[in-house]
Amino acid sequence: MPKLSFILVTLFLFSCSKQSRIDLYVNGNFYTANDQLPTASAVAVSEGKILGVGDEGTLKSQFDIDNTIDLEGQTVVPGLIDAHCHFLNFGFQEQQVDLVGTSSFEEVVQRIIVFQEKHKMDYIMGRGWDQNDWVDQKFPQKTILDKLFPDTPIALSRIDGHALLCNQAALDLGGVTKDSHMEGGTVVLDQGMPTGVLIDNAERLVMNHWPKPTRQERINALLAAEAACVALGLTTVDDAGLDREDIELIDSLQRAGDLKIRVYAMASATPDNLNYYLNRSIVKTDRLHMRSFKYYLDGALGSRGALLRAPYSDAPHTHGLPVNSIEHFKATAKRIAASDYQMNTHAIGDSANHVVLNTYRALLNGQHDRRWRIEHAQVLSLEDFSSFDNIMPSVQPTHATSDMYWAEERLGSDRMQGAYALNSLLEVNGRIALGTDFPVEGVSPFLTFYAATSRQDLDGYPAGKFKAEEALSRKDALFGMTIWAAYANFEADEKGSLEVGKMADFIVLDQDIMTIPLDRISKTNVLQTYISGEPQIN
Repeated sequence: MPKLSFILVTLFLFSCSKQSRIDLYVNGNFYTANDQLPTASAVAVSEGKILGVGDEGTLKSQFDIDNTIDLEGQTVVPGLIDAHCHFLNFGFQEQQVDLVGTSSFEEVVQRIIVFQEKHKMDYIMGRGWDQNDWVDQKFPQKTILDKLFPDTPIALSRIDGHALLCNQAALDLGGVTKDSHMEGGTVVLDQGMPTGVLIDNAERLVMNHWPKPTRQERINALLAAEAACVALGLTTVDDAGLDREDIELIDSLQRAGDLKIRVYAMASATPDNLNYYLNRSIVKTDRLHMRSFKYYLDGALGSRGALLRAPYSDAPHTHGLPVNSIEHFKATAKRIAASDYQMNTHAIGDSANHVVLNTYRALLNGQHDRRWRIEHAQVLSLEDFSSFDNIMPSVQPTHATSDMYWAEERLGSDRMQGAYALNSLLEVNGRIALGTDFPVEGVSPFLTFYAATSRQDLDGYPAGKFKAEEALSRKDALFGMTIWAAYANFEADEKGSLEVGKMADFIVLDQDIMTIPLDRISKTNVLQTYISGEPQIN
């Protein structure tokens, strides 16, 4: 560049910076998620970006500060990223019966009765039951629901979303009978008749006929989800499976300034979404990023839908089942590989993970920056770990502490060696992206941080920790929820750490999660969440 041009550009940038407001946050305990400068006491922000990181004196000497905010010694970390959740579906929970934590099917029924007395819905949705938490751990049946609600369709999703209990009125919507069939799913029968439980793809037999939410209901759900997430320090959420109309609605709300949270959108790998997006460029704004497809290969371990290489230890008649055929998965992966898009595949069982890893490696053929992800990577054959050197593990630590009570019963001791293996995956890849899978698990990222580092439930069980060798250090847990999650989203150059030039997304906490006793981490409160330097909590 000619010398005169360089001087003019420099003067222009300087004049712009003089006109922009500069906020200086001082007296903070900043953890930056940047190995070059791990901690700091002050950060300068201007126009939604980080202008400087260091100490108060140095930053005041560098910049003309307009406003100084004293953080009074509070801990500050980069805005947290949930690398795998169901943001929109979480928002719909306000319009559904909350069945999380029920201790029996009788309690499920009672919650439905109370909900319906209050809301008087024409169709009742619920989510969160888990028969593994009940004394009788068999799948529930619809009999009592048929008696109490003969004319009101009811559909109750299991905690993992991979099983649905319907009453007869709901089954009638899709004409479900003992002879009904859906590839990749199961209609559960008892004495030759439907019990009301539909596994994996069989859920569509009813849900394809369920009334679709209105635009306003979807907006309300998004805003409700944002309020809950921002209050807990989440500034970016990776929604694992959206349709085009929902992605476009999120974009419109963000552009209008009504939705502030950033969304990394994984489009569901349906024919319509694939045909639309693969013919277009990646979608990228300051708030929305759509460059990936979410594919389901198998179901969940809790409902015995995860695809295993050998039969379930507690159900020798089944290996689980693929939600989609292996051939369909490979064909879809081949289409995505020919584009610039990322593929993020749900794989829980060791067989599903084995198929995904081998398919990814064959198609990527040594490409080192596609960042294709396996979502969950929950049960792995030991010989498959090495394949994660070029595949991104996207893992949810609270799954381990939720499943630990019954996982070995499902898998047997031998398969447990390669299950819920956070640290082993990190050692191979060098990075690991962490999320919650909410609403399957609780939305709080501090539960994620706690489960990753403690490998215990909130009561401190087990005392020796569940597979203690797979616990992450606090630094690795923080990185997995910030800079490594941003990397998994192709966003590490713009967010995920407190560095000059990056988005001013950060949160102020009421305690230091990097030093306090582990058993206090889950009780952490967020005092303020900043997105682009703007406070979000009133």
